[in-house]
Amino acid sequence: MSSRALQWLSLVGIIWLQSINGTSFNFPSYSSQFKHQLSMSQLQLNNLAFASDAGKLFGFVSGFAANSLPLWLVLVIGSSLGLVGYGIQYLFIINQLHDPSYWVIFLLTVLAGNSICWINTVCYIVAIRNFKAHRHVAVGISTSYQGLSAKIYTDIVESMFSKRSSKRTETFLLLNSVLPLGVCVFVSPLVRVHVVEEQGGMEIGVFLIFMITIATGFFAVFTSLGSISTKLSPLTGLVGILVFLLLPLAVAVAENVKRKTEQPEKHRGGVEAAMEEIGAKEMLKRMNFWLHFGVYFFGATLGLVFLNNLGQIAESRRSSGVSSLVSLSSSFGFFGRLTPSLLDHFFPGKLMKSKPGWMVALLGAMCGGFFLLLWPTDTSLCTSTAIIAGCTGAITSIAVSVTTELFGADNFSINHNLVVANIPLGSFLFGSLAGFLYRNQVPAGAGKCVGVECYRAVFLIWGCLCLVGTLLALVLFARTRSFYSTKRRMVEDSPPLHVLPLSLVS
Repeated sequence: MSSRALQWLSLVGIIWLQSINGTSFNFPSYSSQFKHQLSMSQLQLNNLAFASDAGKLFGFVSGFAANSLPLWLVLVIGSSLGLVGYGIQYLFIINQLHDPSYWVIFLLTVLAGNSICWINTVCYIVAIRNFKAHRHVAVGISTSYQGLSAKIYTDIVESMFSKRSSKRTETFLLLNSVLPLGVCVFVSPLVRVHVVEEQGGMEIGVFLIFMITIATGFFAVFTSLGSISTKLSPLTGLVGILVFLLLPLAVAVAENVKRKTEQPEKHRGGVEAAMEEIGAKEMLKRMNFWLHFGVYFFGATLGLVFLNNLGQIAESRRSSGVSSLVSLSSSFGFFGRLTPSLLDHFFPGKLMKSKPGWMVALLGAMCGGFFLLLWPTDTSLCTSTAIIAGCTGAITSIAVSVTTELFGADNFSINHNLVVANIPLGSFLFGSLAGFLYRNQVPAGAGKCVGVECYRAVFLIWGCLCLVGTLLALVLFARTRSFYSTKRRMVEDSPPLHVLPLSLVS
C-alpha cells in the first residue's frame, strides 16, 4: 500500500477515534437518572460534571507521553483510564460494588475525563504531522467528529431501551468504558505518523472528505430534528451514522489505486510553517496566550458548562426530550467544529481573514443564545441549544489553529493542553454558580425546581460573561491583526515557505 494511502487511512483512523471520544458529552443524557440512583444533590451533580473536566488539568501528561512513547501505547493508556473510570462506576450502578463514596465517584470521573486528553493528543499529532500542508483541514474534520459522540452513544442506548428505562444510565457507563478501548485497539495500526515527501495533489481527496463530512453532518441534524418532531427511530439514525463513518475509507482506497503518473497540483499552501515555534515556558509569558486562554474560558468552556447542564435545564422546563436535545447539540456541535476548516480551505485568506475576528462574531452569537433562553418556550430552548453548541464547536476548532499559528506546531501537544486547562476551572466556577442559584430557587420541601425562573439568573450571568469573552477576543484580534494580514498576503501570493517576523507573533 502506498504511503499516500496510509496517510489517508490515518485520517480515517482518527475520525473513528474522535467519533467515540466525546464520552463526557453524553453525560446530560443520563445525569438526572444518575443523580436519583446515587441520591445526589444538584450541587454534587454539578461537581461531577466539573470532575470530568478536571481530568484535563493533567492533560499535559499525555503530551509528554506522546513525545516519548509509541502512539499506539498512548491510545491504550488513555482508553484504559476510561475503562477504569467509567467501568467501576458501572459496577457501582449494577450493585456489584456496594456503598460507593461520593468522593470515589468524583475521582473516578476525573480519571475518565483525563482519558479523553490522551486520545485527543494522538489525533492532533497524527493530523498535524501527516498533513503538514493541510493540517487545518485534517484537524478540523477529525475534531468535528467528536461532536457526534453524544449522538452516537444516545442513539445506541435509545435503540436498546425506552426513555424511561432504568437501564439507560448503566448502559451509557458501560459503553463509555468499553467502546473507546475497543476502537483504540482496532485502529491503532492505522494511527501512525507517515513520512510523505509530496504533499501536493491532495485536492480531490480533501474535497471528497469534506463532502462526506458535510453529508454526515446533515444526516445527523436531520435525524436529530426528526427525533424531536416526528419521533424518528434512533436505530435509523445509528445505522446511517455508521454507514457515513465507513465512507472515508473510499478516499483511502481511491488514493491507493490512483495512477502515480498524474501531475502533482501546485499547492497554494506552503505558508503553514509561517509561525514561530515557542515552548510552553515561553508561551506562558506571552500576553497573547493569556488573551487566547481567556477567550476560550469565556467562550468554549462556558458553552461546555451549558451543555453539561442541559439535562437539568430541560428537566426544569418539563421537557421530555432531553436525549433529543443532546443529539441536537451534538449535531450542531459537529457542524460548528467543521465550518472553520471548510471556509479556511475553500476561501483561503478571504472569509477566514483573522481567526480571532471570527471568535468575536461567534462569542457575540453565543451571547444572543444565552439571552434567548430567557424565553420560556421549547422553541427558544432548541434554538439556543443549537446556537450555543454550534458556536462552542467552532471556537473549539478555531482555538486549535490559533494555538498552532501563534505558538507553533512542534510543541502543540503540550501547548494546547495548557490552553484547555481552563476547562476544569470554568467548569467548577460556572457549574457551581449554576448549582448554587438553582438551589436557591428550589421551593422549601421540594427536591427540585420547575419553571423558567430556575435558571433565569444563570442565563443572565452567563450571557454577560460571554460579553467579557467578546471583549477579550477583540483585544486579541487587534494584537494579531498584523500577523494575520501578513499571513493572508502570503497565501494570496503563494510564495515558497517563509518565516514571519518574530515581532508579529509575540
